[in-house]
Amino acid sequence: MKRLIIVAAVTAAALLNAACITIIGVDDADYRWTGESAQAFDDAKRDCRRAVGASDEGSTAFVTCMADKGWTRVRD
Repeated sequence: MKRLIIVAAVTAAALLNAACITIIGVDDADYRWTGESAQAFDDAKRDCRRAVGASDEGSTAFVTCMADKGWTRVRD
């Protein structure tokens, strides 16, 4: 029984750690995106580019769109 509790605790810790992800933007090294239980990054970025415009990734509208999909932009 003790072994089962240990395995369950380790598994839960691994899953919680995997739920948070950080992606450093390729286009702008001064920013990174972080998200927890967020939509897949590439899909969110593609959808927001379509909604806002590909050249407006630094705009408030793009950042808000990404936030709606679970991503937050953080300045290093």
